[in-house]
Formats: sequence, C-alpha cells, structure tokens
Amino acid sequence: MNAQDYMKLPYSYIVKPVDDESGAYFHASVLELDGCQSTGDTFEEAFSCLREAMEGWLETKLAGGFPIPAPIDTGRFSGKFVVRLPKTLHARLAIEAEKEGVSLNQYALYKLSAPVHAG
Repeated sequence: MNAQDYMKLPYSYIVKPVDDESGAYFHASVLELDGCQSTGDTFEEAFSCLREAMEGWLETKLAGGFPIPAPIDTGRFSGKFVVRLPKTLHARLAIEAEKEGVSLNQYALYKLSAPVHAG
C-alpha cells in the first residue's frame, strides 16, 4: 500500500480548540498515528493541515520501512468495562453522583469525558 491508500482508511481524527500562552487555535492529530499532528487558526484549517501532515508522515514511515498502524476497529468495543477502585473512592463518587441527582454510571461517564486541563 502507498500513502494515498492509507489516506483513504477510516483513521480517528481529533481536532480540538486550544487557548494557551501562545493564543487561541485548533490542534489536530490522528489517534492511531503517533506524532502525526498539526494546528490551525480554524477547525477547517487545522484539519486541512493535518491531512497534509498525515500524507508526509505516511510517506516518511513507508520510505523508512516502518509499519503503519491500522485504524482502530470501534466495532469490537462494547462500551462496557470493569474498573476496580478503592472503597473510599467508590463511596465518594456515589455521594457526588447522589448530590448531582444522577446515577453513579452517569456521573462516572461525566468525570471520564471531562476535558483535562494542565495545572
């Protein structure tokens, strides 16, 4: 396969807004392709720049004989997994969920999906 063949595969693109010491912009990356990333002033620009970066990333890896990761097959995930945690954390999460008036499952999902901000 060549770079153009890989470009047609259903990779996971992540484009998110960033507001930091260098200003406001969008950061884009390909989840499966470590180090394949770009930025832009708008969502569209970041995505377009990412596609260009992805093509160069793929061409470089192919020229060097490195393996190219396949896209993640999300169909193999059920949406469920078991997490073991300390009883004290379980209790705290249950109490917080009750305060919010939601189930523990909904509260845990909310906490897991919240953006992480560096301090």
